[in-house]
Formats: sequence, C-alpha cells, structure tokens
Amino acid sequence: MNAFSRRGACPALSAPMQTGDGLLVRLNPVAGGLLPKSLIGLGESALRHGNGIMEVTARGSLQIRGLTAKSARLLAAEVDALGIAARTGVPVEIGPLAGIDPQEIADPRPLAERVRAAIEEAGLTARLGPKVSVIVDGGGQLAMDALTADVRLTATRATAGVQWSLSVAGDARSAKPLAVVDEDAARDITVAALRMVAEKGREAHTRDLSERQLASLAGWHSFAPPSVLPDISPSRGEIGSFAAGSFLASLAISEGRNERAISPLAGEMSGRTEGGAQERRPARSPIGTFGLADNHALGIGLPFGSMPAQTLIELVGQALALGSTEIRLAPSRALLFLGLTASACPALKASAATLGFVTAASDPRTRIAACPGTPACSSGRIAARAIAETIAVESADLLDASPTLHISGCAKACAHPGPAALTLVGDENGAGLVVDGTAKALPAGYRPGYDAARGVADIAAAIRNARHLGETVAACLARLGAEGIAELYRRN
Repeated sequence: MNAFSRRGACPALSAPMQTGDGLLVRLNPVAGGLLPKSLIGLGESALRHGNGIMEVTARGSLQIRGLTAKSARLLAAEVDALGIAARTGVPVEIGPLAGIDPQEIADPRPLAERVRAAIEEAGLTARLGPKVSVIVDGGGQLAMDALTADVRLTATRATAGVQWSLSVAGDARSAKPLAVVDEDAARDITVAALRMVAEKGREAHTRDLSERQLASLAGWHSFAPPSVLPDISPSRGEIGSFAAGSFLASLAISEGRNERAISPLAGEMSGRTEGGAQERRPARSPIGTFGLADNHALGIGLPFGSMPAQTLIELVGQALALGSTEIRLAPSRALLFLGLTASACPALKASAATLGFVTAASDPRTRIAACPGTPACSSGRIAARAIAETIAVESADLLDASPTLHISGCAKACAHPGPAALTLVGDENGAGLVVDGTAKALPAGYRPGYDAARGVADIAAAIRNARHLGETVAACLARLGAEGIAELYRRN
C-alpha cells in the first residue's frame, strides 16, 4: 500500500489521498470562508490540475478530485498564490455562521482557537488518528448537532453567563454528557480527553475511554487549578498536572478501587446537565436564507456534494455580481453566500436552480448520499450518482425526512460510512441491496446496476400501498421487514 492509499486518512492539501479517479485533496480555510474571487481561482485550478469535479463534504470541507502527484503539487502552489491558508492539525470545527449569527449564544471562534493552540502545545497532533475531531458549537441558526465528534463543546446560557456543555463520543443526541464548565475548563478537559485517547493509539477515539476515565474528566475541573493541562501516565493511566505539587498529581484513575479517585459530579454522568443547559431545537438545513445583523446569507447545496468546477465558477461569478462578499463551507454539502441583500437572495437562488444546484431543503437529493461511482471512479462498479438522480426524480416520495438512502459505487462507503435504511452497493454481481446496514454488509439481493433504480421504484410503490396514515417511510420499511424489502428489489 503506497503513501497515498491508506484508508481512513484525511487527504489534506499537503497529503493527497489516492482514490479511484486519482488523488484527492481536502482543504478547510483558516479564515473560515473564502472570498468569491478565491473560490473562482480554486475552481480554475481544479479544471487545470484535476478532473474538474469539486465537492463539499458532509462535514463542510472542500475537495478537489482527479489529481496526479505532479498536479497536486501545482495545485498546492496555486492555492498558496491565492492567499488561501488551509487549516492543519486536529480538526476543531465551528458552525458556518460562527461569529456573525445574531442568534448564537456565544461566538465559538475564540474558544476554538484556544483549543487548537492547546492541542498543538501538548504535542497531540501526531499522536491522534486522522478522524479524531472536536466541535465547538456556539448555537444559533445553524447548530452542529448532526455531526459526530470525539469532544463536543456547546454554548449554553447560565446564571453566571455563558458556560460550555462538554460531552464526548457522538452527535448532539448520542454524545455522553460530562460537565458544564467555563471556557478555561472546557479547553483543559478537552485536551485531557485527547491525551487519554492518544495513549490508546492512533486508532482510538473517546468512545474507547473507560468509565473511570470519563468520570475523572467529569470531576477534574472541580479540583484542578485554572489552565493546568492534565497528563496521562501510559503505565498506570494516571492523570496529573504539569505543575509540580498540583493536587491532581495525587488523584489516581486506575481501574482498581482508590479512595482518592475522582468521581463525577451529581448529574453530569447521568446525562442531566446543570447551569442552565437548554433543549436543542431540531437541526436546520443550511439550504435557505438566513438573516444576519446587517444583511443575509443564502445557503445552496451541491447535489450529492458534487458539482463540475465550471458550473461552480458560474454560480460564484453571479453571486459576486449580486454583492456577495464571502462564501463559507457548510455541513450537509452546502455553500453559504454572505453579504447579500434581501432582494439579491431570490435572484441568486433562481440562478442556482437553473445551474442544477439544490435550492430547497426539501429537495429529494438531500436525502441521498452517493459517491461518484462509475465512470468517474475506477473503484466503482455502478454509476452511483446517475442512479441517485433517477431515484430522486422517480421515487421522491420514498425520500421523506425519516430514511437515508445510500448509493455506493463499491464497498468502501466513501459517501456514507455509517448504516442507512437502504443501501445500494456495487460489486461483481451488480447493484446489491443492504437493508438497515452499511455498504460493507452482505447484500440481501441484487439487480443489474443499470436497473437498480427500477428496483428501488418497486420498493417505493409497495410503500405507497402499505403505508399507514401518518406513518414515516422508515417505520413502514421496518414493518415490511428486511426480507420483504429485498424480495421487492429482486423481483423482475
């Protein structure tokens, strides 16, 4: 396996990753957004050096595909010439409207920068795996609830002012709450958690930490002096201070019984937050119009996260003409055009729709995760995005808010690593159907790749006939059962 082909790596600009259609690079601007002229320049570089396909990922990163080893170096030089600084190190992610959303509880950028700096100072970047991440969510119109992270810091209002609710290993619904703390403690506990992960190896995440380690993190801020970052002994798993004589140095976190072991504060390990934590609203799609202090932002989606660079250049050019001053990458494969007047938003939205972009959160294409597939990717066995387009048109009623449809050109599952209600995966037998699983699972039935959309249409027709009043598609699929669904897909 060569240096470009390791799965699970993050293909940064300086370390492109081999895919079926050449090398892939991913970048996140340090500034958070891009000037319209800079994004146009990136599109022109993608046309010169790649295969002309640009993508925005589910986590809001920009990708350029189809590079060679030589052209990747040329691209990096042009990115530098454009003045675009790409972020490196452990991802510390913030929302796409961070710092400009009048509805956010707190601007997350200062804390995010402090966490990044502390991770670097602690020497953790090289010791942590490429998928380890931190989210700092200030709330507002576009919260980060749907994204998973090893550590989540979420702003919450409290009697003492803004506090940060700290949880680990999951999205906003599934992550395990640990504590509600001030900014200093939020930074320190985050680094402490990542130290524990680093001691377990580069494949580890916070989900691998023991209950005793989690308990120590939950109670640590009650004992630690301000701004003291704890360390972990690889031999005994102890937590101690950099400062000599710190009280933490005497607090063990071994797996055996210890009277001085740190225990969690009441309510923090049970899932109950304190200090004014509030129930989060359902996550809003980044596709749509958002009111800012002095102007508006318009969110526009890329169908299945992908668009020809030339088409993207055309849209950005029109946005620039309409007065857009900055473009930010957003989770769920979208772009946010900032600085628009109320009258400019409909004009840009109409242009985007004409060019084939996603301009409504209800668009069926937002319910489908699809990789490039054939012919763009040599690893693909089916034309994933062509199949997805057909399904979005012919079986749109299958795609309500409840299920996820994943179409994967091969079993690598690049577009959606997790389970989905329905997954089509390409292999030597054609397009296999996996029910309630991942693309790596054994398919329950097959159809030829060219005919896969018709098989899904048969499933959609059955749901129309069997669905109860008010029943979601996901509930109806569960009631029909995996074998019944597979039979619908297999039959001629």
